[in-house]
Formats: sequence, structure tokens, C-alpha cells
Amino acid sequence: LICRLVEGQPRLEVVSVVGMGGLGKTTLVKKVYDDQDVKKYFQNHAWINVSQSFKIEDLVRDMIAQLYAEIKQPIPQGVDTMNSQRLKEMLREFLQHKRYVIVLDDIWRVDALDAIKRALPDSNCGGRIMITTRFADIAAAASDNPNIHHLQPLLPEESLTLFCKKAFRDNFCPPHLQSLSQKILKKCEGLPLAIVAIGGLLSSKDKSKTLEWEVVHRCLGAELESNDSLKNLTKILSLSYNDLPHYLKCCFLYMAIFPEDDLIEPMRLIRLWTAEGFVEVREGMSLEEVAERYLNELINRSLVQIAETTTDGRVRRCRVHDLLRENILSKARDLNFVTIIGEHKTELHEKVRRLSFHYTLDNVLPNKGFSHLRSLFIFGASSLSNSSMHLFPSVFKLLKVLDFRGAPLKKFPDEVVNLFHLRYLSLRSTNVYEIPTTIEKLQNLQTFDLKYTYVCELPVQILKLQQLRHLLVYRYFEDSSFLPFGVKQGFEAPFAIGALTSLQKLCCIKANQVGGVTRELASLSQLRRLGITDLRKEDGKNLCSSIEKMKNLRSLSVTSVSEGEFVDLDSLSAPPLLLQVLYIDGRLERLPHWLPSLHNLAKVRLGWSKLQNDPLEALKDMPNLIELELDHAYDGNALHFKTGGFQKLKILCLAKLENLSLVFLGSGTMPYLQNLSFVQCKRLELVPIGIYNLSNLMLLQFYDMAEELAKTLIPSKGKDHWIIKHIPEVYFSWWEDGYWERYDLNLLEDRYQTGRENYGES
Repeated sequence: LICRLVEGQPRLEVVSVVGMGGLGKTTLVKKVYDDQDVKKYFQNHAWINVSQSFKIEDLVRDMIAQLYAEIKQPIPQGVDTMNSQRLKEMLREFLQHKRYVIVLDDIWRVDALDAIKRALPDSNCGGRIMITTRFADIAAAASDNPNIHHLQPLLPEESLTLFCKKAFRDNFCPPHLQSLSQKILKKCEGLPLAIVAIGGLLSSKDKSKTLEWEVVHRCLGAELESNDSLKNLTKILSLSYNDLPHYLKCCFLYMAIFPEDDLIEPMRLIRLWTAEGFVEVREGMSLEEVAERYLNELINRSLVQIAETTTDGRVRRCRVHDLLRENILSKARDLNFVTIIGEHKTELHEKVRRLSFHYTLDNVLPNKGFSHLRSLFIFGASSLSNSSMHLFPSVFKLLKVLDFRGAPLKKFPDEVVNLFHLRYLSLRSTNVYEIPTTIEKLQNLQTFDLKYTYVCELPVQILKLQQLRHLLVYRYFEDSSFLPFGVKQGFEAPFAIGALTSLQKLCCIKANQVGGVTRELASLSQLRRLGITDLRKEDGKNLCSSIEKMKNLRSLSVTSVSEGEFVDLDSLSAPPLLLQVLYIDGRLERLPHWLPSLHNLAKVRLGWSKLQNDPLEALKDMPNLIELELDHAYDGNALHFKTGGFQKLKILCLAKLENLSLVFLGSGTMPYLQNLSFVQCKRLELVPIGIYNLSNLMLLQFYDMAEELAKTLIPSKGKDHWIIKHIPEVYFSWWEDGYWERYDLNLLEDRYQTGRENYGES
């Protein structure tokens, strides 16, 4: 950070430090601001606390006062009564042709930053503004990317050092408190403010007994509410919630429904928020698109953390910091927003609105409060006992959300069909195998999630559900070693599936009636995602005609009825230009001619295509292609990644290319490739020629490949080991004794020294 201040361009620049409340942004910037090199480099210095509510006149007056105090001069007369324009003129005159640094601590709005920037001169003297903010978009608007510092939580060892410094006089944690200390630190998740506050609280507790420490760990949420020592921490954590617009407060409180440490899929949240009625209608946008903006806004405000991303940069899973979760749990209880049932007996509120069971269904004290219930969730319950059966929805007349994902259900609960107001029903990952014809009663259902169940057919009565937006019915066959053809099983749909005109997502429907289903799809023009299996060659023209009407389609997965059946997509003359994901499993006579025209495509999978011509020529110039998988896709013996191709590719998997014996990588190809995998390409006995040019490659993996190839890469004797020395992680895996046995290069050397190289050969 110091280098960013004292080096760089002479023009005025903004350096941003961004992160959630309590992460130590102010502490870090203060350390930089007080650094002697910084003090000497800049002629003038000022530190301004901006905060949520501010007046630009007051901030400029404060700046003027600090600047005059620094040079030991009295503040000019009349400053207290000057208007905004005159104050800005005075500030500009003072700082003109000077090298200055101004810190703006705790910026909450872009307009605050813009107003202050306009008051500061840019006379090419190396002036700098440093800001701290919780908002990623403010940092992005203020600074070029190199000047944005995303502050990270403390590492575990740093957290322990800080905690011991605050909790113990001698900075040493006694052995009998070490386990509890680690559990408490786990909740702090590297948040310095929390570690200091909780460490300070525990410093006054009896160190000889663990009971008081156990109470703090177990009841941290209650301590945050009631303990004076933690009031500042609670205030800091609450500021961001209090600043939320009304439409985001409910969305954020909803995160309390999920168990601690749960990683939440964005689409699950988006569908739930929509079903609850939290999402406002905005012209030109679907409800799901508006809800996605809500989630991005919570991420931007550092309230929701990104836990995992997809290869194309989208959020795969998200979470909430443990202490923020404790904070919103408290608010959710106070507002009767949600009641959590865990390991302790719980007395329910008289009018409980949302009920979330965490790992048990047996700790509810009977009452009459279910009549107002709007949402019911079950997380991780291993069994449904007779005593818990009273929780089934016979009295939940107002229920909108029923999430039984992963619950130990063997059949569809009959009472569910009487929930007229139900909008969201998830039976994902249950053992349910059949849907009753009475499903037609659920006239308001928007999401029906049967993924990973045993349901393989839906009754014709499903067509009565005209509000249905998301219909997910598919599962994967389990296979021990590698994925065979047709691993994804779809469902038999009623003939007139086109009646469900509100559908946004349909996965995965079987094209079981010749031409019928594929023609019906033409009515589903709102689809964003479509998965279709059991496709025959003669279905191709009807499918293409239907797809042309799906202008909003983002994801398309097509699987033929068998690995020898051809997929005919050539008649698609106007492909959906917004398409980002394309999976084709089945024989292809040639690559679809329209494929290179899809400039938004980020992921492409070709499986069992058995192409005779190298497919790379048609794919190499796709401007946004990030992930490419070729599985049984090419029958030739050589693949040539030509110079300058695949400029954005990050992940490449070449699988079961049975004749492949040579891979050539031209200079400048795949400059950003990070992950390269080869699976069962048994004739490939040399690493790709030119792999040493892939300077960003972080992971190279080989699955069930030729022993001759592996031997060329062992560190001591492998003739080609030098070619892959720059790659941090290289692994070989073989299917041994019923599971994948993985070897890094050192273990690989041991494998050959101990004579185990015959394993895995077939």
C-alpha cells in the first residue's frame, strides 16, 4: 500500500481498501498514513471520517482545519460561515501544486467520494486519496484495479496470536483452554475486531475453569446482544444491515435460515426469495434477474461472501460470516422472521412464520402456532420419527415454501397437495419415486425441485400448474470410475408440455415421443435453461425450430438416445445469441456451423461426437470460451492448438480420445490456461509439445493414462520432467482396488521403484 502511494503516475490517484466491517481497514490505513516514509513524501496530510451521514461542507471544513493545523497556521476567518462552493475554492487554492495525501475513512456512497474528489486539485504533483469502504463497487468506481486492495481475514496463526494477546496476560493459552479457544476463533473467522472484543471479554473470566468459556462459545449470539464489552462489535456488525434498503433486509435475514457453515447455491436463494414475495417487479427484467441483482448487491456490500465461483466468474456458492450470522439470527428472532430448531428444546412463538430444522425434528415443544407458518425447512435430519410426523403440512394452510431437500422421505407427502398457496416445493435428494395426480391442486407452484430423486415420469396433471417457472427432474447414475454415456437420466413428460408457458428452467426432459416433445418446446419461449435427453436424429429439425424461439436461452444440454445416435443441430439458423453453456452428448457428423457465432459461450462440452476432423479450428477464436471438454469427441490422432487461439480458456479436459497420440501447442495459445486434464487417452505417450509455454498453468492431471507417459515425467529419470517443472501441481491417477489412487510426482517415482506400475493397465 505504501508503494501505491509513493510510486505511480504524477496524476491524482485513488487507492481503495475494501472489506467487511471489523476487518481492520481503518487500522491498516492508519498504519500506512502514519508511516514515516509517507509523512516525508507528502507535503500535506488530512484524515477525514466520512461515515454514513455527512455534509460535504463539514468534511471540507474539517480538511481545511487539519491542513492549516499541520503548518501551524490559524484557520482563515469566515470558514465556519462559508458556503460549499467557497470552501471548495479555498481547499483547491491551498493544495494547488502540492503533493498531498487525503484519507477518506468509511465511504458509504459513491456521491460522497465524487463530491470530495471535485474539491481536490489535480496538478500532476503525485496527489493521492486513500479510501476505506465496505462496498466493492465504490472501490471499483474510485480506483484502477491495481489500486484496489481487498483486505483478507487474519490467518489462523495470526488470529491465535492476537487472541492470546487480548485474553491472557502472558500471551499464552493454557492447555485446558486451547480447544475452546480454537472453537471461539473459528466463529471469529479472522475478523480482528471480533477477536479483540471477545478476547477482551474473556480476559476477565476465570482461566482455571472452562465453564464460563463454554457459555461464551455456545451463546455467542446472546453475548453480542447483552454484553457491554461487545457493544462496539455489535454496532459495527449492525451498521451494514441498518443501511440496507427495505427490499434487501428480508433477503439478508433469510441467510439465517441456513445452518452455520452452509454453502448456499445462488439459484436456491433466488428461487426462495421469489417465492416469498421479496422480489420487486422491474420492467424488462425477470424476477430471477432482479433477485440476482439483490444477491450481487449484498456481495458488493461485503455482507455475503463468495465461497466458490464457476470458471466463468459467476458465484457457485455463497455464505455469511459466522458473526454476521449470529447478528442476523438475533434480529430474525426479534422480528419473528424465523425460528431455528436445533439441539435444544424450543418453545415456538405464538405466530411463528418461518421454521428451520437443523439436524433434528424432535425438539419442538407442541403448540398451536403453526397456522401462521409461511415457510418450512429441514436440514440434515437423519430420520422422521412418529413424534415428528405432526410437523407435516396438514395444518400449514398459508405455507408458501416447503424445502425438504435431503429429508428421509420415501414417498410424496399426501398432505402437501392441500397447500394451495405453496410456491416452492423441493424434494431434492430424497427417495421419492412417484408424484400423485393430485399435484394439480398446487395452482401457485413456481419451483418444483425433484433433482436427485427417483422420479422418472410426471403425471399429465402437472400441466395444470400454469405458474411453474422452474421444473428440475433429473439424476445421475452412479459409476465407480468414470462417467459412461447417458449418465444423466431425465423424465418422461406429458405430451402437451408446451402448456407450461411460464417455464424458465426445464431439466431434463426426455424426447420420448417422436417429434412430439421437441415440437411442444416451441411454446416455451421464456426458457433460460433447457436440458433434453433421449434425442433421436429425426428430432433434430423440430428441436432446432423450437430453440430458435428461445431468445433468452442461456444454457442448453442435449443428449442423444444412445452413444451411436447422431445429433442433428445443423438446421438451427438463428441460434440464441445469449447462450453461455452448451453441452452436446451424441454423434456429430460435423460441428454445428453456428457454433463460432455464439460470442457469449463460456462453456462447451462435446461428448461422444466421434468427429473425423479436428474441432479446434472452429472453436479457437471464440472470444469468451473459458472451459472446454472434449470427451470421445474426436477420432483423429493429433490435436493442434494453433498460435494465438483460445485467448480466454482457463480449463481444458481431453477425455477418452482413443486415437490421440500427439498434442501440439502453438506459441501464444491458451495464455490463461490454469487447469489441464487428460483422461484415458491411452495412446498419448508424450506430454503436449509446447506445454512449457503455458506460463499460467497451475494444475496438470492425468487419469488412467499410459505408463510410458508417466515414466517420462518422474523427477529423477524422466526425460521430459524439465518441460513441466514450472507447473505447481502435477498428478497421475489410476483406478486401483475400487477407487482412484492419486500420485504426485514424488509418489509416482516411489510407485515405479516399488514395482507397482502394472496397476491400472488394461
